[in-house]
Amino acid sequence: MKINLSNARLEKVAVKKEDYPPIKMPEMCICGRSNVGKSSFINAVFKDKLAKVGSTPGKTRTINFFNIDNKFRVVDLPGYGYAEVSKEEKRRWKKMIEEYLLERQELKLSVLLLDSRHLPTEDDKIMLSFFDKKEIPIMIVLTKCDKLSNNELAKNTELISKELGIEKELFYKFSAKSGMGVKQVQYAITKFMEEAILQEKGKK
Repeated sequence: MKINLSNARLEKVAVKKEDYPPIKMPEMCICGRSNVGKSSFINAVFKDKLAKVGSTPGKTRTINFFNIDNKFRVVDLPGYGYAEVSKEEKRRWKKMIEEYLLERQELKLSVLLLDSRHLPTEDDKIMLSFFDKKEIPIMIVLTKCDKLSNNELAKNTELISKELGIEKELFYKFSAKSGMGVKQVQYAITKFMEEAILQEKGKK
């Protein structure tokens, strides 16, 4: 099976589960704190200008479903941890994210983006723990790697690895700006989602 990652389109924008696309197909979600570079990641891995890149952190306030080659979906979840919004807005985002993660049976892979310049936050650790408990496979991608020197990146990768208790070899080092890691991430996503699609077909 061949998947054309660049054959991508925005399929649905949702704020509640009733808005989710009705046609079932495997999904992968992309999550991370506000300003981690989710939109830039989506545009680099899939199709340029697919997701809107905002200069304001916390721009994504909906769950965005992108259809990839009519074979699987990429689900862009709102960024968490942004301080400049009201408590009510934070509660709404939290409910939106939890509703999707807890109830969506189509979710086969989670991609957690971490800013390579900073240690993981408590929210990042909560997300990791959640995926672990739910036994949802996870890819960890370190973003904005172009903003660090090679030595700084090596040092920060080591620190993040120790903080999370995860081997540093399992991280994908990524930069939407320089193109670092784009091909490796594309290959890993394609391979995983091809298997997920075949498994789904086998169940029918």
